[in-house]
Amino acid sequence: MTTMTSTDGTVPASETPQPTSSTPRTAGRPAASPRPSVDGAPPFLLAPFDGRTWRAYGFLWLALLLAPFALAYALFTVSFMAGVAVTVVGLFVAGGVLLGARGWASMYRRMAVRFLGVEIAEPAPRTPRKGFWRRLGGMLGDATAWRALLYMVVTFPLAIAGFVVSTVFLAVALGGMTHWFWSRWLPLQQAHDGTWHRGFSISTSSTDWFADTPARQLLMVAVGVVLLYLWPQVQALVVGLFRLLATGLLSPTRASQRVAYAERARAVTVEDADERLRRIERDLHDGTQAHLVAVAMQIGEARELLRDGARGADGIDTAELAAVLETAHSSTKDTLAELRELARGIRPPALDAGLAVALETLAARAALPVRVHAVGLDGADLPPSVTAISYFAVAELVANATKHARATGVDVVAGVEPIADAATGAAVRALVLRVHDDGVGGAAVRAPDASGRGSGLAGLTDRLSGVDGTLGVVSPAGGPTVISVTIPLPAPGSRR
Repeated sequence: MTTMTSTDGTVPASETPQPTSSTPRTAGRPAASPRPSVDGAPPFLLAPFDGRTWRAYGFLWLALLLAPFALAYALFTVSFMAGVAVTVVGLFVAGGVLLGARGWASMYRRMAVRFLGVEIAEPAPRTPRKGFWRRLGGMLGDATAWRALLYMVVTFPLAIAGFVVSTVFLAVALGGMTHWFWSRWLPLQQAHDGTWHRGFSISTSSTDWFADTPARQLLMVAVGVVLLYLWPQVQALVVGLFRLLATGLLSPTRASQRVAYAERARAVTVEDADERLRRIERDLHDGTQAHLVAVAMQIGEARELLRDGARGADGIDTAELAAVLETAHSSTKDTLAELRELARGIRPPALDAGLAVALETLAARAALPVRVHAVGLDGADLPPSVTAISYFAVAELVANATKHARATGVDVVAGVEPIADAATGAAVRALVLRVHDDGVGGAAVRAPDASGRGSGLAGLTDRLSGVDGTLGVVSPAGGPTVISVTIPLPAPGSRR
């Protein structure tokens, strides 16, 4: 094993993995705010013919068709709730009608994703509360439903105005471009000077202008082309308002995200602790307990030899007694070694000396060469929870490189670096660990399927969520693989 630790704040450039990109996956961490994600604006010259422009126009059609029904539902919900407020049973019915707005919100979210390319997170499912009044309060106070009603009311005038503006621009543009063709069927119009003309006209009290000459027909085509290219830009402004309203009113609030995140992190922590206790119980039952039973039987056999020898005429067979005691002694040593291994799995003693020493010990016991580069960890004052989960994360990543990546060596870089806080954008301290192997690549975070099987990285991601940690994976086919673990650290002097 090759274990190298740099404590002077520098890492050898030739040995430091340099990942070129990162795709971090935040496991359950609440996002700062949902943001529209559009797959790039179409080029200006192709915008009138781009599918995204026409999908946005289709969205305006659907929004216009649904707007009257959505407004009627919203007004009915509010008025019905006000009318039945004097009866408790009526309030339950009104609460059910209010919760129906969640269905409208789900439909509008799917429309935004399908037609506008907006990424909107689904709000947390509603959990019925226990108790009569608590359940009623939960129904009537459902923030997701009320925000959906607000969206349905606010978007009614926007749907009408947006559709009219977009359609007028498109119709006038197409009309101007084809005026030379269809103007021949327009009725004749008499100008002020007594002449007769066909086509588009602009008239004042004293003069008339008719688009009935080749030059003026060409001018109409030019105006139509200009309006056709302005149409996607004007429509984008209207659709942008829909995007803002959808992401602002149909996505979960930051508070609900924090609550859902805390619940998921707590569930992951409880499940992880329960699984670890079950594993320790199995190891104790199947290994240590069996060894102790064997030792007890061997000691009992030695006692029987001593008793029989003391009663018999031939005396004690010292050779047989020594063999039995030697076997018991060997079994006892094996049991102690197994207990030490179990204790190391619960919390390695090397962690008491710091994360850098613990990683060195891990590297020395690994099945393939592991090089550790610890940068500035001596005075980092890492919380115990961060130190422990960082150690076990690196241990699992090294084990994965050994078993699955067919790697010949692993580099582990650990250090404290400044990162941008997801919520405020301010710089915060974070423990960053990068595990680089030269294996076959192809590692990915795969969520559990219907059978409950997923990748080990998914489980590691869930465990990191307990300390607000994130996992980044860069693993092209053929390798190399760089997996980064980022764990925000509390401010100096605070407690985690």
